[in-house]
Amino acid sequence: MPVLNRITHDPNIMGGKPCIRGLRVTVGTIVGLVAAGHSDAEILRLYPYLESDDIRQALAYAAWRVEELEVPLAVA
Repeated sequence: MPVLNRITHDPNIMGGKPCIRGLRVTVGTIVGLVAAGHSDAEILRLYPYLESDDIRQALAYAAWRVEELEVPLAVA
């Protein structure tokens, strides 16, 4: 797993969805903006309290999550 020190999970913020540094900006929001074709500069203009590393880590987190494999456990 990559070092993702900017991605936080708090049940009291955005329902526990992964967010950027405890802010009310979800990883999904950032990934969606990138997927829609917005540049880093546009995203940083929309969210001036974010940093370039926040965008990079949001994408790294999303990539890590899609590669994660869930293995069901046997029921005793």
